[in-house]
Amino acid sequence: MSTNDDQSHLHKKKLPGLPRSLAFYWFKRWVKFGNPILLFEHLVKTYGNISHYRFMGTPIVFINDPELIREVLVTQGSAFVKERTVRRMKVLLGEGLITSDDPIHMRQRKIAAPAFHRQRIAGYADQIVSIAAHHRDEWKPGQIIDVAAESMALSLRIVARTLFDTEVTPDILAINDEVNTVMGLYNFIVAFPKIESFLSLPIPGIMKFRRSKARLDAVVDRLIREHREATARGEPDKGDLLSMLLMSTYENVEAEKNSPPEHMSDAQVRDEVLTIFLAGYETVANALTWTWYLLSQNPEAEARLHAELDTVLGVGDQQRLPTLADYPNLRYTEQAFAESMRLYPPAWAMGRMSTRAIELGPYTIPAGAHVFFSQYILSRTPEYFPDPLRFDPDRFTPEAKAVRSKYTYIPFGGGSRQCIGESFAWMEGVFSIATSAQRWRLHFIPDYPIILQPKITLRPKYPVMMRLESR
Repeated sequence: MSTNDDQSHLHKKKLPGLPRSLAFYWFKRWVKFGNPILLFEHLVKTYGNISHYRFMGTPIVFINDPELIREVLVTQGSAFVKERTVRRMKVLLGEGLITSDDPIHMRQRKIAAPAFHRQRIAGYADQIVSIAAHHRDEWKPGQIIDVAAESMALSLRIVARTLFDTEVTPDILAINDEVNTVMGLYNFIVAFPKIESFLSLPIPGIMKFRRSKARLDAVVDRLIREHREATARGEPDKGDLLSMLLMSTYENVEAEKNSPPEHMSDAQVRDEVLTIFLAGYETVANALTWTWYLLSQNPEAEARLHAELDTVLGVGDQQRLPTLADYPNLRYTEQAFAESMRLYPPAWAMGRMSTRAIELGPYTIPAGAHVFFSQYILSRTPEYFPDPLRFDPDRFTPEAKAVRSKYTYIPFGGGSRQCIGESFAWMEGVFSIATSAQRWRLHFIPDYPIILQPKITLRPKYPVMMRLESR
């Protein structure tokens, strides 16, 4: 089907949207390179919860309706694959869980699943708490910190221990530095036409990406090799995620009958390690940053959280660190973490591409259309969350969640591609908050404006400065 046919298809169904290509509106205040949130806000305000536009000849549909999102992710999920901006990240993440399509994605998910089994995740609880306690004990009363940088450092320690069974060594810091470099190049990578064909050319941005990618691969490849050598020497399973991935096997349906299960290749493991590192480190760190900021701006919610921690974990000489058994009793802490991810979802937008024409509500969406939706926009829509800008952790009581459509709140995605590490992220977030907040109260210092930076994750553009007060 040609692009013209696609557009006539959309027009016949009277799908509302921009009458001209997006380039025509380039100087509008709601069109800004690198910040699609402004465009999405304009579309919802002007055209409602489903609309369309065109960009470089591609039909694009933006939806802000939880039931239509369910259609895309679940009911008609087989009609969609990852869209261009996610596929473009294959230059960094290869065929990892974020970027791959079926059947590779299904196979890799089955391989990785044991590493994220509930019992396995539970085993990380003590490690998370121990690392968070060590991190908070380095703070001093009256000290002013950048809570964004501190959250990144904490999450980096946790991922290093659980993923690699190591401390924050120069290798781990190298991975962090190179991921940050690539993050800075994200808009360039996404916007560069057919960048995959130009990776060997001496173009400055591409050369910078290529150097970072080569250093990333070298560090991760060395860690994989060291883990394999340890296994060959008969050393016991360390319990880290990398060891689990290396031990996992799958049945190769194309192999001869009765052939032994296959292990992932080093390249496949590297892709998954980078994917898990990015998803498990960057996203939780940002969610923690926004949680501290929101608690500092909402003293009543902060007081309720502190009261819960005092009740569950004790005060004074009776105070103790949280354990796995405490997790179900830290409900308000979890609700506060959930509410911060509603207002500032680390994964702020998702997209798919239709592989065939489909019916979406009263409209026909053509093959080849890119369909986007935004967790950021969705969770700030009054229709789904009344008074949406108000920080209210009680939105996430069991009773409140029961009466709300599931797909109004999808910080970890949904359907068959829902984030495999979701339970790990919740545990890391709740225990990190509980461990630090039982000792400290954080006061926001407005030295820098709070401005969003929507890249792969939703980062604050500037440092988020906080003054520490002992509790």
